[in-house]
Amino acid sequence: MDLSKFNFHLPDELIARYPAEKRDESRLMVLDRKSKSIGFEAVFKNIENYLLPSDILVYNQTRVSKRRVYLKNKSGREFECIFLEKHLQSQKEKWKCLVKNVRKLKIGEMLFSNDEQVCFTLDRNEVGDIFLFPSIPVSEDVFEKIGTIPIPPYLKRKAEEFDVMRYQTIFATKPGSVAAPTAGLHFTDELKSRLQTKGILFAEVELCIGYGTFSPLTEEQIQSKKLHEEGFFIPEKTLKLLNAAKGKQRIIAIGTTTLRTLESSYDRNTQQYTKSSGITNIFIQPGDPVESIDGLITNFHLPESSLLLLVSAFAGKDIVIEAYRKAIESKMRFYSYGDAMLIL
Repeated sequence: MDLSKFNFHLPDELIARYPAEKRDESRLMVLDRKSKSIGFEAVFKNIENYLLPSDILVYNQTRVSKRRVYLKNKSGREFECIFLEKHLQSQKEKWKCLVKNVRKLKIGEMLFSNDEQVCFTLDRNEVGDIFLFPSIPVSEDVFEKIGTIPIPPYLKRKAEEFDVMRYQTIFATKPGSVAAPTAGLHFTDELKSRLQTKGILFAEVELCIGYGTFSPLTEEQIQSKKLHEEGFFIPEKTLKLLNAAKGKQRIIAIGTTTLRTLESSYDRNTQQYTKSSGITNIFIQPGDPVESIDGLITNFHLPESSLLLLVSAFAGKDIVIEAYRKAIESKMRFYSYGDAMLIL
């Protein structure tokens, strides 16, 4: 895999550091895999013009937790911490974390939340992973009090008040992710209702998004064809709906996380969705078959990222690279708060 073929220069001004004024009024690119045509819509809500009454839109219902926490040491120095996973050690709770400037901290050093209601003790394992041991159990309610929404690092700003709402999709119900399934950010309740009136069905899955989604690809990941692990769940009613529809109705994934979930469940031999839950580290690259869906709604992704490779596997590398070239030429907005692409 030559990652340089998936590189491109993105002018800094095309990085969407703030969302569109209204969710469904970002721009939309429409890519047809068969005709290789690339078109544009002024607003995302015009997507209904390309959807059929029999279509099924599948969304990721995960909710972003306030897992970015700013902690202070005894001298008052602030450290940014991303809480990734909870573990138990001798029945004691600990959290695997990313901590900025962790080299300035010592094992056993204590960090405090701004309200000083929670104290964390720092530890490090033999491979360098950082863990924080809390003085009290840390629940979602605790994160709500001491944390902030972990907006993507490439936005290069701290989360603001509006991010609490805008960096969540209207589908968000199950907390635990440290990043949003951003293709879903374009939907409003009104648009969803209008599509349902047209006859389009919505179905939910859940994939708990880890911070590895922002990490650069490594040579080891490329060679092993495995990414970071993420847990997924598909309700029984969704499995029944998709299995009954497969081959008869178009199944369209809202976002790459939904696509990863469906591909992790899909059995090509039976052409059915068989796994309802599990841990996935699936890494889909150009040349790999993508048979679980018939369409994809997605944003514009980072150069040389696993998400760009996944989209290229589904639509074809050449047409995707051309689409990105035209998106830049047309000054479309990129990344989490940016514009959208519909691939059919």
